[in-house]
Amino acid sequence: MTTTIVVAGKGGTGKTTISALLIQLLSQKGVVLAIDADPATNLNLALGVQVEESVGKIREDMSEAVSKGILSPSISKQEYLDSKIMAALVESKGFDLLAVGRPEGPGCYCAANNMLRLSIDKLGKNYAYVVIDSEAGLEHISRQTTRDVDFLVIVSDLTQRGVKTAGEIKRLIREMRTQVGRICLVINRTSGDIPVEINNLIEQIGFEQLIAIGQDPNLSDLEVRGVPATQLPDGSPLRAGIAELARGIGG
Repeated sequence: MTTTIVVAGKGGTGKTTISALLIQLLSQKGVVLAIDADPATNLNLALGVQVEESVGKIREDMSEAVSKGILSPSISKQEYLDSKIMAALVESKGFDLLAVGRPEGPGCYCAANNMLRLSIDKLGKNYAYVVIDSEAGLEHISRQTTRDVDFLVIVSDLTQRGVKTAGEIKRLIREMRTQVGRICLVINRTSGDIPVEINNLIEQIGFEQLIAIGQDPNLSDLEVRGVPATQLPDGSPLRAGIAELARGIGG
């Protein structure tokens, strides 16, 4: 049984770092398929691996081959995508990474996107966990690249605007998706207790789970030196928060 987790939130909240640490921790229990759905493609840097090929490039290459009539008639489009996606997987200890890459170019990609959904759905069944680092704005989720979400993690900063954005994400994903399990709000980079004004807003919106993660003094040094977030020391505030999050997921 595969557990699918989507990490969402507005830009700059630290969702990619949280995704990387969650992937690292869950990989100790079962193999993880990590999907970087952000066109900026930064998840590999947080995990410390290299990406050579993206799903977006595969999709565009296939569409070009179809339009030019150079795709071999001996292989179906679905088989072509399946094989290319398997080749694009970056394998590492405990997880495999698939980068979605940049958004589609001009023209209609509806058929290609539908086949990509089938390919990724089929691929994900081979893993204990699928963790998706979603792009800001939920465009990736609205395209339904994966069909069901067992656990949605919405990352916010400690501001009214951030929490309101998280509430809008919660509302939108309920409308867009056919099945969503639990929704957790993560308030990242806190410096103490959550102020009463923020708590009141969180209660008004309603989340199944709330986790506050303290500002981690170790992270900025790693980022300056270009060291992956997965090298954070044991016991750091981020690791402690991710451990609490993983327990909520069941990992």
